[in-house]
Amino acid sequence: MVSKLLVATDGSDSAWKAVKYAVGFAKQIGASITLVSVIDKSSLIVQSIPSLETASNLIAPIEDYLQQAAEAYIQKAERLCNKNGIIVKKVIRSGHPVEEIIKEAKRSKASIIVLGSYGKGMLETAVLGSITQGVIHNSAKFPVLVVRK
Repeated sequence: MVSKLLVATDGSDSAWKAVKYAVGFAKQIGASITLVSVIDKSSLIVQSIPSLETASNLIAPIEDYLQQAAEAYIQKAERLCNKNGIIVKKVIRSGHPVEEIIKEAKRSKASIIVLGSYGKGMLETAVLGSITQGVIHNSAKFPVLVVRK
């Protein structure tokens, strides 16, 4: 039985579409939702800055900004859940998005993972990588519902 949805969001249009779909689905079946957003710190590598002090001074504000952005779109999704009477839990993690989404699905005992997808082709996915693709291939224990943009 599907009773807990884990919905990953990054603030993108496709993620927002997945949130809206998950809220409608949860409302129909009486499920709760765990909203998860992952701050990918691997994208914060600063190169070609001569001073370590300067680099750390740049990284801290970027991390703060990413944390604030994640909180903003998680709160937007939470408001939609509350408006529809859905029990909701919010989680913000730092790390590799695929790994953190799967870890949170285990922690929250999710019945299903809901993700948005940009609908990239196979070549773009191979070159650019895809969090959705990674979750699908690495989450053998969990069914994954992909909502296309």
